[in-house]
Amino acid sequence: MEQLPRQKRRLPPLDQRRLRDLGLHYAGRYATTKAKLSSYLTRKIRERGWTEGAEPPDLNALIHDFARLGYVNDAAYAAARARSFVRRGYGKGRLEQDLSAAGISDHEANEARGVINDGTYASAHAFARRKHIGPYAAEMASPELRQKHLAAFIRAGHSFDLARRFVAAAPGDEIEGP
Repeated sequence: MEQLPRQKRRLPPLDQRRLRDLGLHYAGRYATTKAKLSSYLTRKIRERGWTEGAEPPDLNALIHDFARLGYVNDAAYAAARARSFVRRGYGKGRLEQDLSAAGISDHEANEARGVINDGTYASAHAFARRKHIGPYAAEMASPELRQKHLAAFIRAGHSFDLARRFVAAAPGDEIEGP
């Protein structure tokens, strides 16, 4: 027996209540920022349309309301990302790019910068351990491989001086903080 192709059910256009429900669902499911939530809701309005005759959506007021209620907190998001980056071995440069892409303002990123600055050496150690670089390598790397390791450290957001210290270290060396 031949099956007919399944047609996708068209969802109804959004109104203020449905838009708020979508925002609540998104904020409840994902750690997000005001900019990411705004982008999500704008996309949903574009995909589903807006109810004819209803007054146009006020996204800024809705997002401000979510922030006031604590559903969206850019500073907490930034600090959590910074702690995650330290554990994963990424440096300050990589964090700055991530926070900028997430729409975090400079003021809201201050705590995150403090977290990443405090964890600079822990982060570099985590990266070197994960990639088997310098003190965590089985044997001393060739000059060509050290260049690749140096580039990897810099792409991970670490400073050149810190990267050079780890890459130049012999296997088993201890690298202390500043």
